[in-house]
Amino acid sequence: MEGDLDEALKAWRNRRVFLTGHTGFKGSWLTLWLNRLGAKVRGYALDPSTKPNMFTLVSAGSVVEDVRADIRDLNQLESSMKEFAPEVVFHMAAQPLVRRSYADPAGTYAINAMGTVHVLEAVRRTPSVRAVVSVTTDKVYRNREWVWPYRETDQLGGYDPYASSKACAEMISAAYQSSFFPAERLHEHRVGLATARAGNVIGGGDWSEDRLIPDLVRGFCSGNPVLIRRPHAIRPWQHVLEPLRGYIILAERLLAGEKRCVSAFNFGPGDRDTWPVERIATKLAELWGNGASWRHDPDTGMHEAHSLRLDASKARLELGWQSQLTVETALQWTMAWYNAWNRGQDMAEFTARQIAEYEKLCG
Repeated sequence: MEGDLDEALKAWRNRRVFLTGHTGFKGSWLTLWLNRLGAKVRGYALDPSTKPNMFTLVSAGSVVEDVRADIRDLNQLESSMKEFAPEVVFHMAAQPLVRRSYADPAGTYAINAMGTVHVLEAVRRTPSVRAVVSVTTDKVYRNREWVWPYRETDQLGGYDPYASSKACAEMISAAYQSSFFPAERLHEHRVGLATARAGNVIGGGDWSEDRLIPDLVRGFCSGNPVLIRRPHAIRPWQHVLEPLRGYIILAERLLAGEKRCVSAFNFGPGDRDTWPVERIATKLAELWGNGASWRHDPDTGMHEAHSLRLDASKARLELGWQSQLTVETALQWTMAWYNAWNRGQDMAEFTARQIAEYEKLCG
């Protein structure tokens, strides 16, 4: 991807980027990638929520202006954004866990819904901002358990507080688009605002609670069979670098003033990479080796959708984005990362090599 990488380096070199949620799993990967592209990044987030965590292991704090603060604090958020004067805002700070949303629904709405209000209010009051990518989730759709993948025009909904709060974030962003940053007046206000809905993201460095890959890795490390609640559930799996590339391309198009990009975009794999949980778990156990295994947990716990697919045709046609890694390759890269960590390798270097290898594939 030498030509594409050269263009990306030109687009991002010395570009000032404000990134909420930079201490999280996806935020840490994006921090490293933006730094590789030459951007100047200020991160705004709470402390990492797990030990170990991606942010610390890859030394992301050494390549970002690291602000530890809460998006629920509008005054502090606005002050930090104004002081930094970014051109681009990536909003990724969130309460991202379904189970935790049942335990703390009020906190989940405060972070995911009102946190989005605060970010967009800070953007309104920061004259330097030109592009905003607000990241939500594939779970914003009202899930009808049908076989067809969801399109950006399908009805929003949310059975649980997490999904509902993210659907709220989408509606909040749409309201700010129409009220303060309408596409037809982009030449006046000069702020392009879009939302990004990604499928189930996998990759090295995720230790979140109650997620399939981290649960499997923890079980494999302990030598115990891993309990899997819904082995037949179907999800759109993709490596973390796939949607991040989509967010970067989307921000570039917004910076270029492309009015059609002031909207929502799905970033997800095709049908061939939409696997059931049991197939993912079996493949990861095989890749880990050492007798790793899993078994069915009869306690299904709280409600979860059985089937979820995304239609990413819009991103492919309007942004030129499409998946570069099959789910099998994504799983290989993921297990290679965790195996390297388990062997005590330098994870900053290992992660940089995976980003570089992915860039080569994108040509």
